[in-house]
Amino acid sequence: MMWGYGFGWGWFMMMFGGVLWIAVLVVLVWALIRWLERKGRASGTSTPGSPSALDILNQRYARGEIDSATFEQMRERLQGTEYVPGASQRAPESNRRST
Repeated sequence: MMWGYGFGWGWFMMMFGGVLWIAVLVVLVWALIRWLERKGRASGTSTPGSPSALDILNQRYARGEIDSATFEQMRERLQGTEYVPGASQRAPESNRRST
């Protein structure tokens, strides 16, 4: 028997036990952050790099996918104002189609 002489497991646990607990806490915090991020994404919140609905609407209008009346109607709905048919501004003469 060594009766306390030399370096055994007690020394190892004393040296690296604190480091081990710190590592466990870091992993737990990291897992909690990841879980909260996924939960936020699942609830419908947009990520910081994704365009907003109004940005997408502006892009569609700029590409000519929608006309000005549709653009105005959708923009008003997105901005939270109530849409009343016929109350929005009419398109300029150059944008109207002749039939």
